[in-house]
Amino acid sequence: MRGMGRRLFTASAILCAGAMLACGGPWRDRYFDKGVDRLTQEEVSERMGPPHTAKVPTLGGESVWTYRVPISDKDLASVTLSGLADPVQEVTALMGKVAPDSPKAMLYCYRYTLTFNEQKVLKQWKREECTPGTHDTLNAN
Repeated sequence: MRGMGRRLFTASAILCAGAMLACGGPWRDRYFDKGVDRLTQEEVSERMGPPHTAKVPTLGGESVWTYRVPISDKDLASVTLSGLADPVQEVTALMGKVAPDSPKAMLYCYRYTLTFNEQKVLKQWKREECTPGTHDTLNAN
């Protein structure tokens, strides 16, 4: 009986954690929103690593950094009853009860474009899909 209690506790803890993560949206969005006019290139590089591309003017001016970030389908999900299915599947996987034909999470790619001023402070940012329409196309069923 104790084993069943632990499983229920573990399952509910994972469900709560999944719901909290789904509510928050991509953490990078919040990070960049709060960082406009505050974050430096050095701070962004420490947190995100080196940019995938960087356009740095030789004579001064704004520089533009680009990051490509893979995002899983469950990272995009909002809190709905259908969105809670993934944590339930994760719990059953932990318990060793995964169906061999269960669907795998889809992956997307977001491109974050960051613009820094001459003082190397974040002035603006935007997020877009690496391949426009990918999310809608893959979920068109």
